[in-house]
Amino acid sequence: MAEIKNELVTKWVCKFQKISWCDVSRRRHNSINMLSVGGVTVEGVQNIRGAVFQHFSNHFKTVGEDRPVMEGLTFRRLSYCEAGNLTKPFSIEEVKCAVWDCDGFKSPRPDGISFDFIKQFWHILKEDFMTFLTEFHCNGKLAKGINSTFIALIPKVQSPQRLNDFRHLWWGACIRW
Repeated sequence: MAEIKNELVTKWVCKFQKISWCDVSRRRHNSINMLSVGGVTVEGVQNIRGAVFQHFSNHFKTVGEDRPVMEGLTFRRLSYCEAGNLTKPFSIEEVKCAVWDCDGFKSPRPDGISFDFIKQFWHILKEDFMTFLTEFHCNGKLAKGINSTFIALIPKVQSPQRLNDFRHLWWGACIRW
């Protein structure tokens, strides 16, 4: 009886919050409760989070990579006028041109915002873009999270036990404000 009551309350809360029952059920099934890392069972949110972080840190670490050297290369020098153009503030025309040069439907963010959206609502968004770029130009720093990457782990097998049992999808963020 208590289970039925809890289920009804959960359904009501989901309906009230405009979350579908399917979403709640999916979230419950989309959790990683246990992993096997190097033959050792890892449990608990913090321990699993640490194991996943360590796995991907090791996976994408560069080890002993030979880097190209610049010795013996000659480069053309910029004139004072050209060098001055590198430090002048961005104009709204330059920014609009850069946005319009981007493919509209390429690489939308996880929330579905693509450059096509930005183009359609440029008349509303341009002031925010210019404020962001002006702050970057003045301070030389990007806001925290501007280059965030999100990883979604998709199970390849029925009951995944190891991180290699998941396929990973990457989402890179567009400009986040």
